[in-house]
Amino acid sequence: MASESTYTYQFDTAVYKGAVTFPTQLFINGEFVDPVNKGTIDLINPATCKDIARVSVGDCEDIELAAQAARAAFKEHWGLKAPGAARSKLLHKLADLVDANTDQIAALEALNVGKTFHAAKAQDLPITSSVLRYYAGWADKIQGKSIQTTPDKIGFTRHQPIGVVGVIVPWNFPLSTLIMKLAPALACGNTIVAKPSEFTPLSALFLCTLIREAGFPRGVVNIVPGYGDTAGQAVGESMIIDKVAFTGSTLTGRKIMEAAAKSNLKKISLELGGKSPSIIFDDADIDQAVKWAINGIFMNQGELCIAGSRIYVQAGIYDDFLQKFTETAQCLSVGDPFSPDTFQGPQISERQFERVMGYIKSGQEDGATLRLGGERHGTEGYFIQPTVFTECTPNMKIVQEEIFGPVAAIMKFSAEEEVIEQANNTTYGLACSVYTKDIDRAMRVASNIEAGTAWVNFTNWPDLGLPVGGFKQSGAGKDLGEDALENYTNVKAVHINIGIKI
Repeated sequence: MASESTYTYQFDTAVYKGAVTFPTQLFINGEFVDPVNKGTIDLINPATCKDIARVSVGDCEDIELAAQAARAAFKEHWGLKAPGAARSKLLHKLADLVDANTDQIAALEALNVGKTFHAAKAQDLPITSSVLRYYAGWADKIQGKSIQTTPDKIGFTRHQPIGVVGVIVPWNFPLSTLIMKLAPALACGNTIVAKPSEFTPLSALFLCTLIREAGFPRGVVNIVPGYGDTAGQAVGESMIIDKVAFTGSTLTGRKIMEAAAKSNLKKISLELGGKSPSIIFDDADIDQAVKWAINGIFMNQGELCIAGSRIYVQAGIYDDFLQKFTETAQCLSVGDPFSPDTFQGPQISERQFERVMGYIKSGQEDGATLRLGGERHGTEGYFIQPTVFTECTPNMKIVQEEIFGPVAAIMKFSAEEEVIEQANNTTYGLACSVYTKDIDRAMRVASNIEAGTAWVNFTNWPDLGLPVGGFKQSGAGKDLGEDALENYTNVKAVHINIGIKI
């Protein structure tokens, strides 16, 4: 065990000025510790390609130590040992601390991820604290049913915590995605081993200081940044971890399923990729549809699994919509995440930048019309111009595959049946959006699209009380809402004999 090591970053920007101090080590059993094998990574500011800080990364040995600490905490002072009211109080306290440190956390997210400071402060952080409070409210209300099975026998069910939950989250919404899994898991009485992305661990490491300040017992929450093929694989393979909650790519989701099956057959919940359709009918409010569709694909640099990257517009308004959409996209401000006017920041890394540019090249080679963008923005950082393709056909890579960048494919359709078939022509099924003033059509189309979430006349706006999760290859299990609690409990049936004699 090493002495605690911290690093201070001095912000001097138009929207935030101040110093933020964060730990640079792993958080295991309530302490900041060095990795067993002393692994480190240099974090890069994607807006400048310059170093931010050097932080620790763990591997399989560190994950195992964290899992052991979580198992001990579950048995000794969490799980069935901690009443729901006590768990609720700690989650509320953590939410208060997140609110009290909103500017600092938003600055770290903007610096580390490349998202705008405004978006992090106005969207990510309020969602984070709200999710904590929502599940704090559930912590003492997780209950089963009493069932009179026969005159001589009565039974009841108990929803008990599973045990140690492994959490693996991506780099696009580092803190809010972590909390969407951590909050319900803790509310149900589980302990945590979380692996943030090696690209974006800063907000998670800052959260560790708040977890300790809130008073969570040692070992209840353990956070180990690391690479997917070492630390992430270890979470899936650990014989101590009882369940894995994951958000990320479908390819990695398959690997987690395989590791879970080959180890202790641990439970899994997966929120995976998407290729979400936005369907805009002739009778839609065209100006609102344009604004929501712009937000649906270009928010967070297009780096979101629910991005409305396939935009289907009915023939009667296609030309008008396309003109307004293109003009709006052309006016989006791309640049410094700390500028108050910026809408779109950089992609997360050089690898992701090259990946998105590869898809843009593919679209051109496949015969789609590049109507807007398609180039690097500026000379510094991983910025890509908002990009719009038209004349796309169903089998093109830009229509079928998740790009995870600011690239929209706009297609014309005539009939409702036609667009439903096109929208469902994908391996994914995460989300969809339908724009129409006809409520019957809205309900009909939303019901027939193979997706776990359907928005009508807006998009990309999750509600805490409604579940988020995919159909088909977009995953299994749900985040948010009461449904998420099912991911983190085992149901036990208790039978009581009140009259049977033998």
